[in-house]
Parts: sequence; structure tokens; C-alpha cells
Amino acid sequence: MLRIAKRQLGVQPSKMRRSSTRNLLESFRRNGDPAALPFPPYRPSAFWNPVCNAFLVGVSFLILSFLFAEPAYAYIGPGAGFAVLSSFLGLLVSILLSLLTLLTWPLRWLVRFRRRKKAYGRSSVNRLIIVGLDGLEPSLVLKYMHEGKLPHLSQLRREGCFAPLATTTPAISPVVWSSFATGTEPGKHNIFDFLSRDPKTYLPVLSSVVLGKPEKWVNLGRYRIPLSKPVIRGMRKSVPFWKILGDHGIHSTIIRMPITFPPEPFYGHLLSGMCVPDLKGTQGSFLFYTSNLEAVKQKMGGAIIPVKMDGGCIDTYLPGPANILRRDTPEMRLPMRLHLLPNKSCATLRIDGREIRLQPGVCSPWVRFSFRLGLGVRVRGMARFLLRRLQPHFELYVSPLNLDPERPAMPISHPSYYSTYLARLLGPFVTLGLANDTWALNEGALSEEEFLDQAYRNHEEWEAIFFNALDRVRRGVVACHFETTDSIQHMFFRYIDAENPSPATSSSTANAEVIEDLYRRMDAMIGRLRKKQRSGDLILVISDHGFKPFRRGVNLNTWLVQNGYMTLKGSEPASESEWLRNVDWPRTQAYAMGLGGIYLNLKGRESQGIVEPGLPARELSRKLAEQLEKLNDEQCGGRRAINRVIRRDEITFGPYRENSPELIVGYAEGYRASWNSVKGMAPCGIFEDNNKAWSGDHCIDPLVVPGVFFSSRKFDSTSPRIWDIAPTVLHLFGINPPKHMDGNTLTDGLGPKDSSRSETA
Repeated sequence: MLRIAKRQLGVQPSKMRRSSTRNLLESFRRNGDPAALPFPPYRPSAFWNPVCNAFLVGVSFLILSFLFAEPAYAYIGPGAGFAVLSSFLGLLVSILLSLLTLLTWPLRWLVRFRRRKKAYGRSSVNRLIIVGLDGLEPSLVLKYMHEGKLPHLSQLRREGCFAPLATTTPAISPVVWSSFATGTEPGKHNIFDFLSRDPKTYLPVLSSVVLGKPEKWVNLGRYRIPLSKPVIRGMRKSVPFWKILGDHGIHSTIIRMPITFPPEPFYGHLLSGMCVPDLKGTQGSFLFYTSNLEAVKQKMGGAIIPVKMDGGCIDTYLPGPANILRRDTPEMRLPMRLHLLPNKSCATLRIDGREIRLQPGVCSPWVRFSFRLGLGVRVRGMARFLLRRLQPHFELYVSPLNLDPERPAMPISHPSYYSTYLARLLGPFVTLGLANDTWALNEGALSEEEFLDQAYRNHEEWEAIFFNALDRVRRGVVACHFETTDSIQHMFFRYIDAENPSPATSSSTANAEVIEDLYRRMDAMIGRLRKKQRSGDLILVISDHGFKPFRRGVNLNTWLVQNGYMTLKGSEPASESEWLRNVDWPRTQAYAMGLGGIYLNLKGRESQGIVEPGLPARELSRKLAEQLEKLNDEQCGGRRAINRVIRRDEITFGPYRENSPELIVGYAEGYRASWNSVKGMAPCGIFEDNNKAWSGDHCIDPLVVPGVFFSSRKFDSTSPRIWDIAPTVLHLFGINPPKHMDGNTLTDGLGPKDSSRSETA
């Protein structure tokens, strides 16, 4: 596969056998877009050997199978991890596609050359650079610009424009970024939350992807071989703008944009972002090893593994995914030994034939390892190890097990070799969709300093990938999403909240300067970007939503119970039953799921629905909305907890509107769905204090949390919306947006050279 990739990247066939990885990377770096390279001369020996080798490897792996993860449920906050299955036939398909690519390369190159020449001739920009700073808050941006702390963003504002950017309903990242990509509102792209629910079982499912097991197997002793491929299907509908651009010959490089897993083929490069799972199939499950047996308990978003010290050594294991090639599907475990040096100042870690020195308080670089499924098949991953302390109790934090980008166990990039290229050029990098381990900080497995160190390490890796793309791409689109601004504000917003008298903290060093420093760092990155700006470049800096404090949680299911819309059953306390498992469905009219949605228990849709569709359902929705809008928090002086409740019929249009909750709760500033409510629980009280480090949020009334829009060129719109970006991008490259897009084009006076063009996607 690497040899085929070399051919596609423009390495001369005569050098293919002896060219090193360095030659490959240098060729890619020098030539830029591989699709723009001349077709290398055909030489039978150089072509046939890699194809034969790849085919033999593919057949071998087809027999031996590949990784499939058993269903694993682990809720970790706004993003739940569920079963992820890698495709059994994925490797064979990629080999066949590579062969087809080689055979059709000359024709495709000629077609693209003509199309690119025509497309760029009508463009008003040579290169469009989009920087997505998730959660950048407009009021803080204005404050810091006024104080002179964001010079590069201020310069963008002077040269071009700055405005608040209207967000979607609800203002939840996967929803908003899906609208950014497709130019449509949620009813047309089908993403309404991190979580959805299965109406047959009422259990949560990840909204971004559908996964299913192979149906046919053949048994070989204690092993089994799948004979059919599993389902792994993205749930975001509509067409992203980069696919439309590619259909017209415009190349795009899309880096870690949310809801791009699994990656879809298009003319360009893509590295998947938010919702890429870890090796265990969750959205991020950390591990915490400790000798303090009294503290051992299951933690939300992770697991604690007790250890004992014997003569300065600790023998334990690294838990991996389920081995589905075994008929009994056991959890795979990799032996791990820690040896404390005599002075107990540090320790050595031995795992999978590697030895790593661990210093207390210093996070290790990425450590690669592999789990052996049997039959010669391995699953490769990597993690970071942080030795937190040696005395009085041993504590070791292990990050979620990331897919190895050099040899990922499931597809994370398009083309498939793009992640390999990046890993070999820049070194290993975080692949998990929700990469910054907010729940480890929430649960005390990381301190604030350790969390910040992790977050900025990840950010440096993303910056390196982003600037590599800038150096490589001469024309087209480069778009990169940065999670850093979102996760750090989630965890440190309490330090700039004047109404939070006693912010939860795991250390004494974090304060308001963390948020200010975050904004300064992002501004400095924009400064580095401006130095690489060329003539004909347009820079957009956007955020999907803003941020507000999260002080009090609202238990929506408790409110539904107390007001007669939900009935519980059994003797199990409601506060201990997750995911609505103790609900008496034949006597329940409505239920809450996710970060602000309320569903009706609709007859004919839910398996035990009792609410009649049509007028009865609309009347029930209206009644619920009116009562919830009157909900006041008496413990806080009767403060209003909910600004408004948005009914689906008022805002949602499109073919997927029926998948939306009937009601979306627009919380007032300071309030949000409680952690228990998100998990489908109904504790005793309607309100509860939020005592976690996670103290800032945006899952509230969308009118309260707009994003930001910066441009290096002036636009005439003073009220842009996130779904206006996609049609604007198409317009800048001379393409009329398709009629299904809900967004409007933000005009800048420098539109396409031929505005009469009538092509649509």
C-alpha cells in the first residue's frame, strides 16, 4: 500500500524500490497537491511489483480478518461513546481502489486539469483559509481586542470585518459544524445533538454514525471469521461544500472538521475530527492506575484499575478492545510492568517490548503498542502515560487509547494514506475526536496544569498539520477545526464568572489568566498564519458558538415526573437508574434525552408510544413549552431558568425534521441540562448545583451564544449565520450554490469573474 501511495504521490517508479519514506515525504512537500502532478511514465516492473505485493497482503488479511469492536456504552459528557466496527473488507476495497486509481490516472488527470483551469478562472480567490476556533466567545473577543491583547484579530477586523455569527438551534457543536459544512439547517443534515435515541428501545445512540455487526461468520475452532462486512455509516446528510468544490475541480484540505467520520471520498484531503472513536470504541475512556484501594471506583468517562507494589515493581495490564475473532469475545489485555528506581524518583514502563522512562508530573510522548487478536492479526494503538505520583500512593494516568494514525484500525482520513503521510512527516498525533480529556479533569484523574499541558500538546500537533497543509496547497481551500478553545473554556470558565463564589478546583494555580492566555495563544496563531498569507488568499476565522457560565443544572425528567408527563416504575431509586430504564412507558407522554431535547412518546414511532400524532401531539408540545417557560429557580431568588422552549414545527424544515426532538429547551444564562438529565435520570430535585470543573457551556438559548466571524476581506452582511458560510465559499470559487442550501451568499463586491454562471451541484 505504501508503494502504491508513493506512485500516487508522484515518486518516480525507477526509484520506487529504493526510495525511503523521506523521499516520499519530500516529494509530497515539494509538489503539493498530488492530483496536480504529471502522470509518471509507465514501467511494468515498477507497477507490477507493488500491485502484486499489495494484492497478496490484501488476500492474506481478508482471510485473517480485521478489527471489530463489541458494543461498548460509556457516556462521557456531551459526546457518548458507543460500539465502533471497522470494516472487514476495508483493506481489500482500498487495494482494489488503489489499483483502479492507477489504471485510470491519465484520464482523471486530464479531466481534472481541464476542470481546474475552468474553475479557477472564475474564482475571486486563489486560496481560501478557514480557521475554526470552536466556542470563541464574541464578548471576550471584543474585551480583549479593546484592551490591545489580540493584535492580529484586531488587524483582521480593520482590514476586513468582524461580526457575531448566528448559530443553530440547538447551539451544540456537531449540529453547528454540520450546518457550516452543508449550508443547511438541521432538518436537512439530520444532526440534532451529540446523542439521539433508538425509538424501539429508548436507549441512546450516537447521532453521527450507525454501526452494525457482520451477519455471517464461519467458525474455526475457538476463532471465527466474518464473511460479511459490518455497517459503518455516517448519519450527517446533505453535501458538504468541499464535495461540491471537488466536483467542479477545486481541491480542498479539510482537517479535523466535526462529523467527518467515517471520511467520505471527494477531490481533496481530509482528516476526520469530532466523533472519531478511541481503540475501545468509545468517545474517550481514560485509565487511572492507583495503589489507593479505598479510592477505587468506576469513574464517569474512565476506569480505575487497582495495583499493588511488590518489591518496587507493579505488574498490571492495558485493557484493549474485545477480541471479536474469538468466539467468546474476551477483552484483550496487554501486559504492563512498572519498575520504581531505588531512589523512587522515577519509574520505567515496559509494554509491548518497549521501555519508557516516566518522570512524576511529566507526560510521556506517544507510546505505540499493538493488541494481538490471533491468526497473525494485530490492532495498533497509542497512548500517553502520565506518572502523577509515587508516594504515598502510586498514581498513573493513561490517556484514551488512540488509533495509530500511521496504521489506523479504522478509516480516519481520505485518501487513506493521508494520515500515514502526516504521521511519518510530523510524528504521531492525537486522532481521538474529542481529544482533550475533560472528564479526567472533572474526576480528578488530571490536575488543571496537567489538563492544560495535554490540551496544548494536542493543539501543537493540529497546528503542525494545519501549517503543513498551508505550505503544500497553493490553490483551493484549507480548513482546520481547533477544539482547544472549546475544551479549555468548558473547564476554566468558572474563574471569570463573577457569580461563582467558590469555583471547583483541583489546584490553586488556575485563574482568570487561563482564558485570557488561551485567546492570546489563538491570536498568535493567526499572526503566524498572516505571515504565510499570499496574494489572492482570503482568511476566515469563525466559531460555531460562544460561551456562558454553567452554574445550575436542570433535571428535565424530574420536572416531567413531577408534572405528570412521565411515570416511573419499580423500587430502584430514580437517581440510580440511567438511560430511562425505570420509566413506565405505557403511562409516559414525554421524556428528555441529550443536552436539551424533549421527545414525545409518540404512538407509531416509539415502541410503546401513547401520544396520538397530529393535533394531540401539537397541543401537548404547546402545553409543555408554555409550562417550562415559567420554570423559576426558587433557590436562586426565583431566577428564570429557561428563556424559551422552541417547538420543532417553528424552526425545523427538511426531510429529516421528524428525527428532531419535538421541543428544544433554550436555557437562560447560568443554566443547562444537568449531568443526570443528560444520562436519562430523574433525581429528586429539579435543580442542582454544578460542582464540576466543567463550568462553562453553550447548550442554552442560541440567541445568547452566537459565534464569531472574522474575514480578511470586507463583506456587506452585518448579521451572518453559520449556514451562510458554505454558499459563500462556493460563490467565491464561481459556483452557484445548490437550491437546497438554506444559507445566503455573503457578498464582498469581488464575486466570481463570470457571475452569469449557472452551474449547480
